[in-house]
Amino acid sequence: MHAPLTPQPPVTVRMFTQRLSATPRGARLARHLAVHQLHAWGIPYGSDASEAVAVIVAELAANAVTHGRVPGRDFELGLSLPTGSIRIEVSDTRTESSPPKPGDVPPPCPLGEHGRGLVLVEALADRWEVLDRDPPGKTVRAEVDLPGWRALLGGRGWRTPVARAGH
Repeated sequence: MHAPLTPQPPVTVRMFTQRLSATPRGARLARHLAVHQLHAWGIPYGSDASEAVAVIVAELAANAVTHGRVPGRDFELGLSLPTGSIRIEVSDTRTESSPPKPGDVPPPCPLGEHGRGLVLVEALADRWEVLDRDPPGKTVRAEVDLPGWRALLGGRGWRTPVARAGH
């Protein structure tokens, strides 16, 4: 005798991962891919969330290719939609330099040409952190809350994925 199957609600896992060359072109491509992927997931171009993610990805990717570059190694962009937010992850393979932690970002010099990237991330992200990663390197993870996220799936919520998508 077999027990009847219990119907399970569908699980929608929304993840995107892409390795990109650690060059300025790769950093620009990361931003374009991010807003395109969000649009494909129902978060329209030009929306507040899409614009915030575009700036965060641009800044984190620029940091990865400027400060986290290891010759011959790529950086990685990851996007996912855990319940109620958009998660951005930018990983590089450099271990000897780490960005400041949230709350420790120094204000930029008023006339300086650099030093505004993490200030923007801190201002636009609802949460962010710097994580060590294995293989060696680091990941900067930022999240942008997504008001009205249930409407994107007709009232069904997202479930946070357990495993990362392949490359």
